[in-house]
Amino acid sequence: MADKWSWSAAAEVLPLLLQGAKTTVAITVAGFLVAMFAGLGFAMLRRSNVKVVSGAAGLVIDFIRCTPLLVQAFFLYFALPEIAPVRIDKYTAGITALGLHYATYLSEVYRAGIDNVPKGQWEAARALNFGRAKTWLNIVLPQAIPPIVPVLGNYFIMMFKETPVLLVIALPEMLLQAKLYGSANFRYIEAYTLTGMIFLLLSLPSSYLFRRLETRLNREVKPQ
Repeated sequence: MADKWSWSAAAEVLPLLLQGAKTTVAITVAGFLVAMFAGLGFAMLRRSNVKVVSGAAGLVIDFIRCTPLLVQAFFLYFALPEIAPVRIDKYTAGITALGLHYATYLSEVYRAGIDNVPKGQWEAARALNFGRAKTWLNIVLPQAIPPIVPVLGNYFIMMFKETPVLLVIALPEMLLQAKLYGSANFRYIEAYTLTGMIFLLLSLPSSYLFRRLETRLNREVKPQ
């Protein structure tokens, strides 16, 4: 029966899924790096004393957050080249869409971490005549980042699990490989079951690593 599990079909599709897993992991890591830096940038712009800057940043964040990632990926890959002299490949479009989408959520995470830095730390930095860059790099961020590591880890795993959305721009991640194999061979149970198992097996170590990182960072910043 075609609807029963076939170990031969599983062995046949597994190499394709593992190749797709490499793409999935690479896209997730690259997208998360974009999200981390862009999210911090958004958070700092939102804290600007210039109302035009903070207001514009807020509008951009709300616009990106309130539109689906699927639409954003479509726009970057298909629509943007039609309205601007820009042509980006599907990998760049996927990374950019993921990164900017999650940057808007990470900006709020950063904001919460920054707001939790005691006011006295800012005042001490001003009293020591620290410049803006030195204040952020040496005083604020080392205290703001460790407490938010668990939340950052959660968003990393969420981003990893949302990469299948990018199959709409033909990015060869795991779900697309499973779909193509199923369509060509009329065998879906092995392809989709193994895809889910690989996602699970890759998500669990990520969660563990972020917990270890949280413990280490909090130990390093703990007062002696």
